[in-house]
Amino acid sequence: MIFDQNTLLAYVRDDLEIKDVELNTPLFSSGLLDSVSMVGLLGFIEQASGMVIRTEDVTLENFDTPARILAFAQATV
Repeated sequence: MIFDQNTLLAYVRDDLEIKDVELNTPLFSSGLLDSVSMVGLLGFIEQASGMVIRTEDVTLENFDTPARILAFAQATV
């Protein structure tokens, strides 16, 4: 699977049921997602990108918006 912005936004819209999501939409700091959703999102990112996300990397700086998630994934590859 290719991990890109379209794949990530489709997952957030379809699986996490956040219909009005854009690249800079705050996901966690806004309360749109909770810790259970975060676990699912991390699993999706790992599966789609092939990367392993370390616990210490799971921060708002890296994962609060789809744009930050994509930047983190690109920097980690």
